[in-house]
Amino acid sequence: MLFLFYNKNYSDYKQKNYTMLFNLLYFDNQGLNFIRVVDMVLVGCLIYWVYRLIKGSTTVKMASGFFIIYLFYLTFKAFKLKLLETILGKFIDIGPIITIVIFQREIRYFLSSMGKGLVFGKGIITKMIPGLARQKVEIDVTPVVKAVQALGGSNTGALIVFTKDVDLRHYEKSGDVINAQVSARLLIAIFNKYSPLHDGAVIIHSNKIVAARCILPVTENPNIAAHFGLRHKAAVGLTEITDTLVVIVSEESGQISIARNGSMENNLSAQEIRSAIKEYLSNDWHAA
Repeated sequence: MLFLFYNKNYSDYKQKNYTMLFNLLYFDNQGLNFIRVVDMVLVGCLIYWVYRLIKGSTTVKMASGFFIIYLFYLTFKAFKLKLLETILGKFIDIGPIITIVIFQREIRYFLSSMGKGLVFGKGIITKMIPGLARQKVEIDVTPVVKAVQALGGSNTGALIVFTKDVDLRHYEKSGDVINAQVSARLLIAIFNKYSPLHDGAVIIHSNKIVAARCILPVTENPNIAAHFGLRHKAAVGLTEITDTLVVIVSEESGQISIARNGSMENNLSAQEIRSAIKEYLSNDWHAA
């Protein structure tokens, strides 16, 4: 009998402590608590991440349009305008499908960035599973630097894509397979205006020219200066949705530019080009 009494009191005491701890961490009605603060911070980080993903493109305008439609829906619902509420309600019901269709590029980039950070970045998953770690590959950037200098000096347009772990097979298939060691003479020959391969981009991976004459997606960013042509817009477009670095040589001015993460640096010197490529490759490969 004494044992049952003690056991019951101990269970009540333990339950009371668990309840107090739970209220302290989450359901404290008297104000903010630790879990709520963490929840709010994480939501804020998510909103900021999404904003960085879509800023500077027409996606912002489309997202604003969706938000305005939702505000109209709430207004019609508040004033009990049943017909308009029903019409907009049907539109909102298929909102997730519309969102996936319209924002597929942004969603693909979001998932790619997340996967890269968790699996191929300097994260614990790579450390826990050694097979996921990539082997070091010697990358010599000198031939590329020499080639773009020569192409710029002769006002020959060029578009050279560097990729590390991003799967670009979709874009490689749009061109012609080369699969040759990188060399300055080969790059100059490819982009010669009389070459059948000079239109489009060259894709370089693991110190090899994988493909040439590749078609890249064009950016929809309205902030790109009007004097930049299709070559520059294609470079920015690819880096908006993939973790790549693109070197551009202007056919009009001979200036050399680099696109990375949806932005562009213009009129760069040979040393700046070398440094930018080495910095991009240095995370996973050894650049010489």
